[in-house]
Amino acid sequence: MTQTKEFVWEDEEIVTVEEHSLVVFNDDFNTFEHVIQTLIDVCNHTPEQAEQCTLLIHYKGKCTVKEGEFDMLKAMRNAICDRGISAEVL
Repeated sequence: MTQTKEFVWEDEEIVTVEEHSLVVFNDDFNTFEHVIQTLIDVCNHTPEQAEQCTLLIHYKGKCTVKEGEFDMLKAMRNAICDRGISAEVL
């Protein structure tokens, strides 16, 4: 999901930034430990954040693991997919 955020600086200039979501999807192949370690390594999650996201991925089928600018999330998505985990930038 793409969101648009507006920031107003002191001189009243409005800057619009598009935010995207990095979503990881459940599968029947990867272990909890592998997904948790990937989120720690790639998304800089704490172990607790990574575990919570992994549980949501397992029980809900997907989880937004990071939000931000497209280029940053695209690089993370590629690193996650390189580890055999399904992810998309939305």
